[in-house]
Amino acid sequence: MRTHCRWMICVGIWFLSPQAASVGEDWPRWRGPRNDGHVASTARVPLTLPAEPRRVWKQPAGDALASPVVARGKVFVFDGFGGREVLRALARDTGEELWRQDVDAAFTDSQGPTGPRCTPVVDGDRVYAVSCRGELQCREIERGTLLWRKNFVADFGATFIGEKGTTPGAARHGNNGSPWIQDGRIYVFPGGPQGASIACLDKMTGQVLWKSQNAMAGYAPPVLQDVDGKAHLLAFTAEGLMAVSPSDGALLWNYPIKTAFGRHVTTPVVHANHVVVSSHQAGLIAMKVNAKGAAVSAEPAWIQKETAMNICSPVAIGPSLFGVGPDKNLICLDLRSGTLHWSKEGVITTSADRAAAGFLVLGTRVLALTDAGLAVMFEGSKDQYHELGRAQLCGLNWCHPAYSDGKLFLRDGIKKGGDVYCYDLMP
Repeated sequence: MRTHCRWMICVGIWFLSPQAASVGEDWPRWRGPRNDGHVASTARVPLTLPAEPRRVWKQPAGDALASPVVARGKVFVFDGFGGREVLRALARDTGEELWRQDVDAAFTDSQGPTGPRCTPVVDGDRVYAVSCRGELQCREIERGTLLWRKNFVADFGATFIGEKGTTPGAARHGNNGSPWIQDGRIYVFPGGPQGASIACLDKMTGQVLWKSQNAMAGYAPPVLQDVDGKAHLLAFTAEGLMAVSPSDGALLWNYPIKTAFGRHVTTPVVHANHVVVSSHQAGLIAMKVNAKGAAVSAEPAWIQKETAMNICSPVAIGPSLFGVGPDKNLICLDLRSGTLHWSKEGVITTSADRAAAGFLVLGTRVLALTDAGLAVMFEGSKDQYHELGRAQLCGLNWCHPAYSDGKLFLRDGIKKGGDVYCYDLMP
């Protein structure tokens, strides 16, 4: 009995410790714990954004577009150094570099840096990274030791060409879509044209469990979510939007979307039986899914070019969708009908064709980090744009910030290296 009490006391102390709090508030992958930009409902969040948040630390970064992720007391960044793509772990509290490991030869083109574009993913005591050229590696998080690897070209028959001719999607500008990990499996988009567009692997061993479909990879990550009550693995490929069964890769439905160069970037957003994606050419598209019968079907609920989103992924609070429109304007619309609620110009000041922002949802508020490094907080309301503060945090970026324990982690640098930052947003 005494031993049992001691054990209970130790467990209770651990759950009250900063280490336990950090695990509960980790930001382990692209767009957070659920890949939707939402901060956990139990997390500490600010009600307003101070004009000058306290900078906790700042560390040099290499060339990259990959966003930072935070897990188990570490910040993981994927950079380009000396012509190589390098995965690094930094101490969350100080920014001190703990280790770095070489992943692959770097890739460069006219659009981005000589470095990775795909945000790493942390699951348990492992971190997973995909290089521009399609090198998938699993490493343990304490020292970065390699545990297993797969290559999209060698193992799945994908083709990586680079910025030549009319090559579409990831074969042109490199792999951007972060893996999805769930129930012991890791889902990736190799883009192999002979039945390996999508692949499911054992997360511990790298063993291939199934391969499916023939579409070339786009730039969006896989999203595994229930749509109209049925599990969907959503794939926004270079050729359109499709859904397969996460258990075996069987096709549920497919909607072709043809655009020049297959520039399909946005992370699919799900609300009830609607799935929303966007293309700068095809427009903002909402698919309405019917999964109640024996067969699953999907058809466009609406398509709008006037609210097309280009290279940044929107977030949703209920049926209200927040993102960046074609006129570098912040917009809010109803994702069920496409009705525009409001539009706010003047927040994003870069060129319209490259305008971007990374969005976080903090309860009923939205935090946007613009591509010029301006952080803006506003009410997540459909009624009107109501700002709750702004602060200049960094330079030019296409970063989706990470949030953990009241702190914001971000990076800047688009064509060249910049810095990684940690800011404390709490009063």
